[in-house]
Amino acid sequence: MTDPVTSSGKAEGAMRTIGEVSAELGVKPHILRYWEAQFDSIKPLKRAGGRRYYRPEDVETLRTIDRLLNREGFTVRGARQYLAGKAAKPAPAAAPAPAVTAAPSIDLAALRAIRDRLAAALEAA
Repeated sequence: MTDPVTSSGKAEGAMRTIGEVSAELGVKPHILRYWEAQFDSIKPLKRAGGRRYYRPEDVETLRTIDRLLNREGFTVRGARQYLAGKAAKPAPAAAPAPAVTAAPSIDLAALRAIRDRLAAALEAA
């Protein structure tokens, strides 16, 4: 029985090159190399000439790092602690941004007047 094929045309358990992982995650290759240096859990195989091959577990870890850093707002240090199991609680799932409404205490007329004065000052400069 063969492994299911992914959208990249490779079997699910196949190793991926840095270019393939970069394209899949939408992250430049130099960022992936930086993450390798920052996170001990990422250890791709390196062939002659330094060519990297990521195992499926490495790719999954990189997906998690990408989510933590680029979607959930973790710092590299915070993501490292999260992956090491030191985080007190999992990061909350990204919730949709609430609709922007004017708070009752905000004087919209005053804000518009400030905006108009700033626009006039920029035109005069």
